[in-house]
Amino acid sequence: MAPTASTQEQAVLVSWSGGKDSCLALYEIQKASTIRVEALITTVTRDFDRISMHGVRRVLLERQAESLGLPLQQVFITKGAANDEYERSMGETFAPYQRRGIDVVVFGDLFLQDIRTYREQLLARFNMTGSFPVWGRDTTQFIREFIGLGFKAIIVCVDPKQLDQSFCGRLIDEGFLADLPRGADPCGENGEFHTFVFDGPNFRKPVKFSTGEVVCRDSFWFCDLVPVDQ
Repeated sequence: MAPTASTQEQAVLVSWSGGKDSCLALYEIQKASTIRVEALITTVTRDFDRISMHGVRRVLLERQAESLGLPLQQVFITKGAANDEYERSMGETFAPYQRRGIDVVVFGDLFLQDIRTYREQLLARFNMTGSFPVWGRDTTQFIREFIGLGFKAIIVCVDPKQLDQSFCGRLIDEGFLADLPRGADPCGENGEFHTFVFDGPNFRKPVKFSTGEVVCRDSFWFCDLVPVDQ
């Protein structure tokens, strides 16, 4: 009997916010021996030197990727960048990977169809496709699985129109879930909050930081994370 050909490994990019959804999506694909993560792709606001929207310092992003043992591709945009700047920057980032035959980008989206459609349409312009490994998951089960697996995350950004600012700087744990108001998505999928993951089963070591001041900027509350020597 002739031997069967081994399954060819597929290289992918991961859209990486540093938060829990993209982290659990990464964890899911890492369980597949046929997938290799070529790089984490993160948008950074040049003016602040921080992860766009989440407000986490770039040095912590870099330490996070180092602890995960994965290459990090940073995409720099300006403060208040319009869609055309963002899309142009993403296209320039994708181009060298696409030329090497890497044409799949993994996202941690859960249920917002308009966001998924936008991503897929943007990728199609650059002959790329999207993969959504945690799409459709029940968000209550999702966050409990996240906690149960041993991931550690902190709330770094809160939309005060949906969640009290006192949640900013809290850890994702059972107490946090118990305190969420009725109607708030436990994964913050409607934009209630954003997170930074600093430890978990696919981390080589925790990313160390101390919590700094909580400030309001552009109508959102942000908890600053101050790097601590590793």
